[in-house]
Amino acid sequence: MSHEPDAELPGEVALPGGLPEALRAELIAFRRDMHMHPELGHQEVRATAAIRRRLEAAGLRPRVLSMGTGLLCDIGTPDPARPMLALRADIDALPIPDTKTGVPYRSTVPDRAHACGHDVHTTAVLGAGLVLADLDREGLLPGAVRLIFQPAEEVLPGGAPEAIESGVLDGVGRILAVHCDPKVDAGRIGLRVGPITSACDRLEIALDGPGGHTARPHLTTDLVTAVAKVAAEVPALLARRVDARAGLAVTWGRIASGHAANVIPQHAELSGTVRCLDLAAWHDAPDLVHAAVDEVAALHHAKTEVTYVRGVPPVVNDAAAVELLRAAHSARRGADAVEDTEQSLGGEDFSWYLEQVPGAMARLGVRPPGDGARYDLHRGDFDVDERAIEVGVELFTAAALIDGNRL
Repeated sequence: MSHEPDAELPGEVALPGGLPEALRAELIAFRRDMHMHPELGHQEVRATAAIRRRLEAAGLRPRVLSMGTGLLCDIGTPDPARPMLALRADIDALPIPDTKTGVPYRSTVPDRAHACGHDVHTTAVLGAGLVLADLDREGLLPGAVRLIFQPAEEVLPGGAPEAIESGVLDGVGRILAVHCDPKVDAGRIGLRVGPITSACDRLEIALDGPGGHTARPHLTTDLVTAVAKVAAEVPALLARRVDARAGLAVTWGRIASGHAANVIPQHAELSGTVRCLDLAAWHDAPDLVHAAVDEVAALHHAKTEVTYVRGVPPVVNDAAAVELLRAAHSARRGADAVEDTEQSLGGEDFSWYLEQVPGAMARLGVRPPGDGARYDLHRGDFDVDERAIEVGVELFTAAALIDGNRL
């Protein structure tokens, strides 16, 4: 289903920096081109080049990040005495097929799709940069703004740590981002102070024993029973050792052991995720999980090897940054176009930036108003109402103007 921008959404424009019609059409074309050519994390060569060309055509001087993909670009003249506002977008796609039908911009790459809206995030930040560059030339930009186009958001632990290491936050005092939300109508945004996503880590457990005959389990390590007990009892044990309000949850996605009905195996494996709503509990999670696994496995004399892969912490929105986004969207679309949003169990590597500087992520509505269909994230049929691009541009430009004038 195509969500064509065939009508303007209602809104208010109380600040300069609206989106000209010609640029609106160009940005929709840019998003569609990016949607047709999705690239996985650390492979975003085409997207990086396209963003760079457009910024350079506007007289800007983008710089490719040290990892080879992704860019940063400053607009205005940075002042060491005035920390910059940063606008962040993620540019990578997902390794799933695009199953949409009836749209001209379906992915042309097998088993690759922009099914999480990163093409919309990128286009909104690009469009905001072009509008802000025009305002800067007119002397209407009150403070410097940095654009960050980050690779590899979908690859644990995300591309954000590498981007930070490459210096994208140098001179930045606050950072903003959006994430597409198919449960929110285009024209609206969702905001929340505090955690808006959860932490997400990956857990791999290997159990080993001598193996043996199923007729004599008392002479060996009954590894199938051991792995079953770990699968059932580790989550239950953690639920009694962590404050329930932290929302720490271990969920298994894979369990494997054995080859024959009458053979006790020598090896078993479990794979799953650890999700957590609370930042402090997330920091403690690896030690707690290791201890729980070892404790349960020891009761069954199984040897364990635990591989705990750090993913991302929760995105914890700063109250002042949320109010900046609220003021910006209210100026463009009216206060009624802002709604409260819940904390999600999904992970987002934007969280790494917020461990360094304050900031906030807004949920950007992409559902066509009145459309009861559901096009959820990370599904091959995910699509957006492209009017959301203009909403994102106006949100970012208004936030930059309001933030700059407050300094």
